[in-house]
Amino acid sequence: MLTRIDHIGIACFDLDATVEFYRATYGFEVFHTEVNEEQGVREAMLKINETSDGGASYLQLLESVREDSAVGKWLAKNGEGVHHIAFGTADVDTDSAGIRDKGVRVLYDAPRTGSMGSRITFLHPKDCHGVLTELVTSASEH
Repeated sequence: MLTRIDHIGIACFDLDATVEFYRATYGFEVFHTEVNEEQGVREAMLKINETSDGGASYLQLLESVREDSAVGKWLAKNGEGVHHIAFGTADVDTDSAGIRDKGVRVLYDAPRTGSMGSRITFLHPKDCHGVLTELVTSASEH
């Protein structure tokens, strides 16, 4: 069962400048940073609030570290902006299988490692009304 909006992913050309914008404009501070070599991104997670299920909601700022990464290709085509929305779940395996059974294409055969040790998969945007959708089980839940 999907329990919250885990994060909204925002693709950007300059992670440091984008972090500074969100800090100076809205007062959001960086909660976590990492480079995900598999995804080809450098990212910053800005915590927005705690949630009733013990999780949190974040803005995930994504800078491509390789032109051939999914985010790099997306930036080249679309420029900066909202890249995806992610929903939190206690069990990404069960929920992605249930969604697949409803005819929605799940992009990974098995969940992969995401931010902060989470387990993730993505749903095809053409099956989700044009929105790239991520399912996330946080590290504390698995």
